[in-house]
Amino acid sequence: MQDLIVQRPQGLYCPPGDFYIDPWRPVERAVITHAHADHARPGHAHYLAASQAEGVLRSRLGQGISLQTLAYGQQITHHGVTLSLHPAGHVLGSAQVRLQYRGVGGGQTWVASGDYKVAPDATCTPFEAVRCDVFITESTFGLPIYRWRPDTELFAGINAWWAANAAVGRASVLMCYSFGKAQRILSGVDASIAPIIVHGAVQTLNQAYRAAGVALPETRTVEEVSAAVDVKRALVLCPPGAAAGPWVKHFGDFSDAFASGWMQLRGARRRGAYDQGFVLSDHADWPGLMGAIAATGAQRVIVTHGSVPVMVRYLSEQGLQAGSFHTEYGDAAVEEQGETVPQAPTTAQSGP
Repeated sequence: MQDLIVQRPQGLYCPPGDFYIDPWRPVERAVITHAHADHARPGHAHYLAASQAEGVLRSRLGQGISLQTLAYGQQITHHGVTLSLHPAGHVLGSAQVRLQYRGVGGGQTWVASGDYKVAPDATCTPFEAVRCDVFITESTFGLPIYRWRPDTELFAGINAWWAANAAVGRASVLMCYSFGKAQRILSGVDASIAPIIVHGAVQTLNQAYRAAGVALPETRTVEEVSAAVDVKRALVLCPPGAAAGPWVKHFGDFSDAFASGWMQLRGARRRGAYDQGFVLSDHADWPGLMGAIAATGAQRVIVTHGSVPVMVRYLSEQGLQAGSFHTEYGDAAVEEQGETVPQAPTTAQSGP
């Protein structure tokens, strides 16, 4: 039985539809799950994405790209392949790709999830489980040690750290990815504590979020702040690369922190020498991954980027037909502007 999605050097390919999903080499037709740099790359002739992703895609890839958009759940047919996009809960405009084609796979339904998150997030449409026969899942945090705390606890911790620093006139520099994490942090912190200053890369994306109807508190760049006291008490959001360069000198004596799922690992914070590490991820944790897979009803699961061997072994032990695709996702989750991520563990850890 022929598969509806296969690997090619350019990326994940749908043979009957003659299009790719998140290709990493230039192609004629690319279906994009979301606008992170490892999934939405420049150079494709034509792009298809969810309507909510348009602003961030154009801000990152250029206003002039040839982009067709679909509302969530809207169906189109291309070369006999029925395609629709469904919320992935990862970042603004993120989508899962549902495919069905009568002539391939015996009419089976395939879903390529891209990256996804099942936890609540005020800045994007919640994850929607899509019933299918074959599910392609990420495994970025596909180890049982990764279990996220409720957002109420997370943001209470960030607010307490920021307020304590502001009380003594020290800026709070919080490093995070400019797209997705920064906006999620902004949606959850207490903006009444002190001013919020953001790096220019964050501000550009904030504008795209606001244009899409996402409510965010007021943010200013350092050039827009006049009073020195505001700088010294501010919460500062920036990509990690900015915190390593001269830009951060604007804030004098500051406390620094990193917001990432990798902060679940004690060693990651030690290696970065951060004052604080906040466990915040725009990916599903282990229970989230397992719950999402089960909700699809899929009997075949294909695992991509992350803890692939662990996930494949565990899913096989649960009686599913599990395999993997080799992709080039994840490496460029090291986002633009020099953003870097503490390294994940290099040794495989056993399932529960």
